[in-house]
Amino acid sequence: MTSPSQAAMAGADTPGPGDVGLSTEQVGKNGKNGPLVGRSPGQLMWMRFKRDRTGVISACIVIAFFAIAALAPVISWLYGKDPYTRYGQERPGLLNENGFPIKPNGGIDGEFWFGLEPGLGRDVFMQLVYGMRTSLTLVIVITLLSVATAIVIGVAGGYFGGRTDYFLGRLTDLMMSFPNQLFFVAFTPVIAALMVDPQDRMPTWLRASVLIFVMWLLGWMTLARLLRGQVLSLREREFVEAAKVAGTPPWRIIRKELLPNVVTPILVQSTYMLPNFVTAIAGLSFLGVGMLEPTPDWGRMFATGADVYQSDITYMFFPGGAMVIFIVAFNLLGDSVRDAFDPKSGR
Repeated sequence: MTSPSQAAMAGADTPGPGDVGLSTEQVGKNGKNGPLVGRSPGQLMWMRFKRDRTGVISACIVIAFFAIAALAPVISWLYGKDPYTRYGQERPGLLNENGFPIKPNGGIDGEFWFGLEPGLGRDVFMQLVYGMRTSLTLVIVITLLSVATAIVIGVAGGYFGGRTDYFLGRLTDLMMSFPNQLFFVAFTPVIAALMVDPQDRMPTWLRASVLIFVMWLLGWMTLARLLRGQVLSLREREFVEAAKVAGTPPWRIIRKELLPNVVTPILVQSTYMLPNFVTAIAGLSFLGVGMLEPTPDWGRMFATGADVYQSDITYMFFPGGAMVIFIVAFNLLGDSVRDAFDPKSGR
């Protein structure tokens, strides 16, 4: 009978006797045979990931983005600028009469590393750093809420079955029937209007909460259906049946036997969900229903850049380049994580 510790991670193949160098390591010197030392699944996955150069580079880029976002106040202090001060309007000689930077390439120089924002004259570098902080803070919260909801609904439906599975399945199907982007654009201002009088300015924290709520509401279904399918398969395995025969409570079976075996799809799917949320939030801000002035945000920078790109193409380059690098790196990281858990999947 297969024990829980021997069960394969969901979506991954258990290393077999023929997988040389994966499940055991021969220890010895000068080519001599030595004792076989077993390796845990986690160690095997880490070894595969370290051998994937693309994954390692992508992970470093992603970590750098999160570090910059977390250290934005420190960077602002060291840099001597902030994202709110209108330097171009306060200091003559930085913007021309049309509001565009006088110096070439958007006003890039030793003082303003990425130039000045056309019109308001704010520092582009600090706008980008704090915009990164805003976007990543929102998407981390949304991703965590979506993953937690998907785990509860997907695992509960797959394990209990019957009416529970039917009800949760129909709820998932109903939520998946809504067109995400259209729903975001249409309902975000509606929900905001229900909380604040249209004539009053909505506080930034409340607007962020509305964005989190709307995107979480339609962000968990794909992972929930994936987990349901995995649990439907796992609940028939011998180690789960043995736990049931032993009288183990259902929630303990879920926590001890099932959840450890669905870590793979949770991690892999999360690495795909987060960059999708980044682009969705940027799109909402670009359309004017996301974060608004004066809150720094990538999408709002895109909106400004779309208005001035014919006169100042440099301004659009920085948020666009940062977003492309982040999303590509995160997607490549997701592929590498998947390959580390399941070496036979292949790219």
